[in-house]
Amino acid sequence: MKYCSNFKYDLEVGQAAEKEVGEMLANQKIEVKLDKMAKKTGNIYVEYESRGKPSGISRSEADHYCYVVGNLKLFIPTERLKELVEPLKGTKDDKRGGDKNTSKGVLLKLTDLLTAI
Repeated sequence: MKYCSNFKYDLEVGQAAEKEVGEMLANQKIEVKLDKMAKKTGNIYVEYESRGKPSGISRSEADHYCYVVGNLKLFIPTERLKELVEPLKGTKDDKRGGDKNTSKGVLLKLTDLLTAI
């Protein structure tokens, strides 16, 4: 994008971005996850099974996931998130969690999430 210090131009560019975000969110199902530990650990936890049954990302009907990390909101298409999760299953990043460790999920590095978006 070409730099311009013209307010009218900047306003038009900003409004175009607002429209794009509005269209992205309109009529979309969004799963919002608040991960309080992510800011400290640098990872998000993506659940895929609970009590031996598919859950979380495996059953989600959302179009997008939104991870809230501090003041940051990270949006990622659900299908793209699934692509990131699948190769981590069965690795050192596959962890038990949730209530009484009855869920399975993977730890996904925030840096990997950011580069995938």
